[in-house]
Amino acid sequence: MCPRDMTSREQELVSIAHRVLPGGSLGNIANDLVIDRGEGSHIWDVSGNQYIDYLLGSGPMLVGHAHPEVLEVVRDQLEKGTTFFAGNEHAILLADEVVKAVPCAEKVRFSSTGSEATLYAMRAARAYRGRDKILKFEGGFHGMNDYALMSMAPANPAPFPQAVPDSAGIPKSIQDEMLIAPFNDIETTTAIIEQHHDEIGGVIVEPFQRLLPPQPGFLEGLREITEHYQIPLIFDEVVTGFRFGYGGAQEFYGVTPDLCTLGKAIAGGFPLTAIAGRGDIMAHMDKGSVDDGEFMPQIGTLSGNPVAAVAGLKTLEILRREGTYDRIFATGARIKNALQKLLDEAEIPAKVIGEASLFDVFFTESDVTDYRSTLEADPVAMARFNSSLLEQGVFKGASKFYISAAHSDQDVVETIAAFETAVEHLKG
Repeated sequence: MCPRDMTSREQELVSIAHRVLPGGSLGNIANDLVIDRGEGSHIWDVSGNQYIDYLLGSGPMLVGHAHPEVLEVVRDQLEKGTTFFAGNEHAILLADEVVKAVPCAEKVRFSSTGSEATLYAMRAARAYRGRDKILKFEGGFHGMNDYALMSMAPANPAPFPQAVPDSAGIPKSIQDEMLIAPFNDIETTTAIIEQHHDEIGGVIVEPFQRLLPPQPGFLEGLREITEHYQIPLIFDEVVTGFRFGYGGAQEFYGVTPDLCTLGKAIAGGFPLTAIAGRGDIMAHMDKGSVDDGEFMPQIGTLSGNPVAAVAGLKTLEILRREGTYDRIFATGARIKNALQKLLDEAEIPAKVIGEASLFDVFFTESDVTDYRSTLEADPVAMARFNSSLLEQGVFKGASKFYISAAHSDQDVVETIAAFETAVEHLKG
């Protein structure tokens, strides 16, 4: 972590964290920054240091922290109750809005985390298809369930389609239920699906994998081969849903899956995610619509709770306002293009990869199109770059600049100035 002013209170909290939390953290960000509050595009630590925030809670704060309109409806709901384990007006209306917004959505079910949503989506595909195996893409992040933690970030990738576990504690049998393909390689993916199509229950993919945009024809080819064999195609849009456009990445890239998962932006920073998709697949969550043995229960204490749902409804209302996405993409493009220009002028080998609303830099001369090509980037340069930005009051995660509707022209100016200093540090 970079040197910064820390009060005795923050030092005390860091000490407690290292005593009671494994690794001294919540498992997400591995530094000793203790956040006190956020407003708009900025956050403050417990010591009072202010940062321009490009982590945005790992993406959910698309309209900014503590948006006053979101807070107002949440306060109103808090006085009426926080959860009921039963239908409520806000959850019903939020599901209706998802169906209106998302191309693949005919039915919706809510959960609380992205890990739950992807687990249920894979289970629904298997229930519908009557097959056990799931194909996913190497380097794809689908949360923390056992199936998702196969070949997410393997240090020693195996030959395709062999899966590699990314965590201790996962039963070895899970490896046999997962097939792994290379992102952006439709030829290899097609060959795997053709060989195993009788075993595959579903295919899950981030249409924009971490930071990697799909190459022309990849998503279209994936849609074609899965449709040919009637294998459900799942888009994991926990990150891209409502961020790449109101209809998500499926609208942005013009390819419609059978199922999708949604999260982060859908609830404006509150714990709510969703599984959405074709009615005949989602019917497996309705006991009265399927035969005995085909029902898939989906139960969660906080699923669709009214506080998160009303926050989601207001967040989506704000996103629908004229010019919102134009502003997000214009802001991101200015930052993204300025970073690449500064690196090019400094003759530092680097590629700024992604879309205007979500991107980052890889310190490499090579093209970055799949997980294995990301391994060629220099992690030391990346750590130095992030460290320099933090020292100058620009906060981001280990990877990804998330852009919000709250980032201002002044934020852009200050961020580019921080880039200039960070690039000079990399040259030195």
